[in-house]
Amino acid sequence: MSELREKVLGLKTHLESIIVGQDDLIKKMLITMLASGHALLEGAPGLAKTKAIKTLASSINADFNRIQFTPDLLPSDITGSDIYLSSTGTFDFKKGPVFANFVLADEINRAPAKVQSALLEAMAEKQVSVGGKVYPLPKLFMVMATQNPIEHEGTYNLPEAQLDRFLLYIKIDQPNAETEKKILSLVRAEDLACVSGKMPQKSEAQKYEKMTVDEILNASQEVLKVHTSEAVENYIVALIMATRHPEKYNEELNGSVRYGASPRATIALDKCAKINAWLEGRDFVTPEDIHAVVYDVLRHRIILSFEALAEGLSSDDVIASLLKVVPLP
Repeated sequence: MSELREKVLGLKTHLESIIVGQDDLIKKMLITMLASGHALLEGAPGLAKTKAIKTLASSINADFNRIQFTPDLLPSDITGSDIYLSSTGTFDFKKGPVFANFVLADEINRAPAKVQSALLEAMAEKQVSVGGKVYPLPKLFMVMATQNPIEHEGTYNLPEAQLDRFLLYIKIDQPNAETEKKILSLVRAEDLACVSGKMPQKSEAQKYEKMTVDEILNASQEVLKVHTSEAVENYIVALIMATRHPEKYNEELNGSVRYGASPRATIALDKCAKINAWLEGRDFVTPEDIHAVVYDVLRHRIILSFEALAEGLSSDDVIASLLKVVPLP
């Protein structure tokens, strides 16, 4: 085990001690971070989406900003704007909240398209253009957005171009009964600590030393050394091709997909599979690593036809069907 991997696993253990019952979410957030990507988290209210993101950001010595998306938000509220200085007769650029290592875009679908577009350049090119000038963003830059699927009043669908910028689209389920009891016990302990004025004694998992930005960036470089064989590469490409022409693999999917996954999906699937293998302690990618991330990589990059949507088909259904018919390496 490398020193960097040991520290990342320590971070994972630390997060799991605070965010109960969301182990898969925590792993996917770490994959997104190590891939220098962005994540969209979707789940019902109360599932610790925002808390998980804030806890990750606070567990690293890095800058963190939160943007609460609302219908009256302006693009300059995100990127910043030029401020006129009457004393000098010049303009000075005031940086917006997007200039941070970790940016939480809370309830991102509550702002209109012109505000969503303000994030496109930042997410794709790690820079912001204002007033004819380009301002670079930090090397470690990660947008983590949340939305819930049960409220539609006052919300806007994210443009497909912006969705494609998200490395992973993570869906969060309700916890089971055992996890619910653990959450209840944890909250009770915190409430009692607040009343008594005594903080509960930290466990070994919570005795955590924060990672630095440089360590995260170095771990991202180490991940690139994970080997992907030609057979596994062919499997990745075959899965992507299958999303574009699913009828070649399953006649029942004929006419179900308007647009398949983009080349950005191929790159994302390869990179995320490498990181999953690295976290599992292997220096090579297996089909299991691909299956571990394939839904989160592809579900927002497959655009279904109106007929498929009318029949209740989802992109997850298409992915599940293709995984059954695309030959393993």
